[in-house]
Amino acid sequence: MGLMTENGSTAAGQEASSLKFLIYGRTGWIGGLLGRLCSERGIPFAYGAGRLENRAQLEADIASAAPTHVFNAAGVTGRPNVDWCETHRVETIRANVVGTLTLADVCRERGLILVNYATGCIFEYDGGHPLGSGIGFKEEDTPNFVGSFYSKTKAMVEELLTNYENVCTLRVRMPISSDLTNPRNFITKITRYEKVVNIPNSMTILDELLPISIEMAKRNLTGIWNFTNPGAVSHNEILEMYRDYIDPNFTWKNFTLEEQAQVIVAPRSNNELDTAKLKKEFPELLPIKESLIKHVFEPNQKTSTT
Repeated sequence: MGLMTENGSTAAGQEASSLKFLIYGRTGWIGGLLGRLCSERGIPFAYGAGRLENRAQLEADIASAAPTHVFNAAGVTGRPNVDWCETHRVETIRANVVGTLTLADVCRERGLILVNYATGCIFEYDGGHPLGSGIGFKEEDTPNFVGSFYSKTKAMVEELLTNYENVCTLRVRMPISSDLTNPRNFITKITRYEKVVNIPNSMTILDELLPISIEMAKRNLTGIWNFTNPGAVSHNEILEMYRDYIDPNFTWKNFTLEEQAQVIVAPRSNNELDTAKLKKEFPELLPIKESLIKHVFEPNQKTSTT
């Protein structure tokens, strides 16, 4: 299969026409949203057809698309969840480590910046970053969560990628969008769970942050970035908003981490990330609860009452 190319609308002007994005992850959630954003903004783009671990296919994609920037939204997160990675370790390594490194290396050879959607699920609250303290993990902190094989591979590749000066690593966490029908949406997930834990976490509102990632590419930013909204929000706080804005009859049950451990294979990461670096670059970035209301709950409230 060859590259899928779209030119976008012509309304966005000359700035967009000087850009050309090559996006990996066409069938994924973030990859699909990225393509839609490019179309809306008139940014020409193509979806990569090659498998990340196949260097020759990546080289062919880049030769065909002639991009100014490459975005990696591909990889293995597991279906239905990260527990899948525990029993499919080689497949997880192939996509998340070998594939990502190969793409970074091919891009570096060609002088291209790679915007890599990574994960912030490589930390857990500890003595220096206690739950509820507001002290978040910084970009330069060493990952301390290896409870799941998925997170272990992501921490490995993040460290290796620091040697590639062309890579912009975005630590995404518990992604949320205004599409409450998408099964990958963190809100959709927890509204369907029989029971949920109740722990404050840093989270990524894609409606606000994906456009920022495009702007980061335009600015040729590289290095590691905590890619979440400032602050933390708990499961219960989100579900209370869901009840108040979407479904007044919605109810839920909590359980403890110990009880959760009985029904999952691998432990889950819980943490707060420090977003001072991202906020300094993008002062308009909203705190997590404000962003939830503006980008997710208010738009859905309007449609649910029409």
